[in-house]
Amino acid sequence: MTPAPPRTDRGRLLLVLALATLVTLFTATVPLLRDWFDLRVYYGSIDSWVHHGGRVYDYRVPGTPYGFTYPPFAAVAMLPMALLGLHAAIAAALLLNLAALAVVLRLLAGPDWRRHGWYGWALTACLLALFEPLRDTFSFGQVNLLLLALVLADATLLATGRGRLAGVGIGLAAAVKLTPALFIALLLVAGRRRAAAVATAVALGATAFAAGVDPDASRFYWTEALWDTDRVGRLGYVSNQSVQGVLARLGEPDRAVWAVAVLLILGVWALRTRRAAAAGDWPAAFALTGLAACLVSPITWVHHLVWLLPSFAVLVRAGRPRVAGALYAVLCTSVVWLWFDDASGVDGFLGGNTYTWITLGLLLWLPAGQLRPGLRTGSRSTSTTTAAPVPAAPAISPASVQTDPCSCGTAAATAGGVVTAGRAAGAPSEPTASTLPADSKPQSRSERASSYTADPSPS
Repeated sequence: MTPAPPRTDRGRLLLVLALATLVTLFTATVPLLRDWFDLRVYYGSIDSWVHHGGRVYDYRVPGTPYGFTYPPFAAVAMLPMALLGLHAAIAAALLLNLAALAVVLRLLAGPDWRRHGWYGWALTACLLALFEPLRDTFSFGQVNLLLLALVLADATLLATGRGRLAGVGIGLAAAVKLTPALFIALLLVAGRRRAAAVATAVALGATAFAAGVDPDASRFYWTEALWDTDRVGRLGYVSNQSVQGVLARLGEPDRAVWAVAVLLILGVWALRTRRAAAAGDWPAAFALTGLAACLVSPITWVHHLVWLLPSFAVLVRAGRPRVAGALYAVLCTSVVWLWFDDASGVDGFLGGNTYTWITLGLLLWLPAGQLRPGLRTGSRSTSTTTAAPVPAAPAISPASVQTDPCSCGTAAATAGGVVTAGRAAGAPSEPTASTLPADSKPQSRSERASSYTADPSPS
């Protein structure tokens, strides 16, 4: 039986303080804190490029084979780091990620975000701090939250009837990393050709701008680095929770099998997103696209799974907070690392790919396209009610769509009561951004290698 939530402000404050203490102890002792490793890659690459005449894709973190792997526009966007020291860059990255998370939550909560109050948002913050993809994003100094915020900004524009401005966020996100490009396909599937054209133009414009800034780096990336999946990392590494990762751990090297799986997934995605968009259910359409992108990408590290946050918000909005809480709790446990050394056998197939199964299940069964007839998605209303933001804030909802209110405290108790498992003991601290081993001129070499064949030196 679920205990009743506290009814007084004092009781709520005590509960929040107790949860915050437990979360702090957990995060302070978790064995997989990443020491800003990916940010060190970004910072070292930019510093070498700007101050030492090096090439973007030549730099390696000292003692490791890890270097820059994003498209050239990402490096151009990170140029302000050249003005900072490493510790200042780390502080700036932390602040940017916190700001991006606030924007994401605000967009997912919809127009009635104030309704949840300090108590609901405090509980949400505690639960988010346990979410492994989010912890890894902060601990690595990754850019996932910034890209998610850009994409959700376009989702909000479409959901509120301001689609003429949509596409810029998606275009910028696709220019920084390739995975968000699937959202351009979503706009096409949904018949939003103007928004798709805007997103494409922005992505191509940003890419062309980066080519003008550093033609050599652009040539190397688009002709060599992009087509070499070994640069990004070992496909069979347990952190790779994509379909390709599952096949690699099964020892299936045939890319034709992966291609067939990708086509099937994209077929399901196209059918479900078209139905969602036709019903004006943009939150579900964008959530489904984030799920599909994680599944079809050759590499989906655990920290990439922040793209699942909109799906949990959709579940809460649809009146399924217990399902959302249970799935969310599993993604807080780091359970997949139990199979780091050996993912063979039935247990390895099931347990070592747990996050992939969750992503696939959400793609197949996430409530979508179920808005009631007669509700206009572009109108505004003051009668909207939204569910409490647990485990993630409610999805961006058309202002006129009414959702079932739920008790913030009850949902928090339901979700929080499941989040009891910590990280697997002895889990590895291997970074998730990797490239070819160090070479004096790697941009001109054709040799291929996987940097996940050896553990990196501690940074």
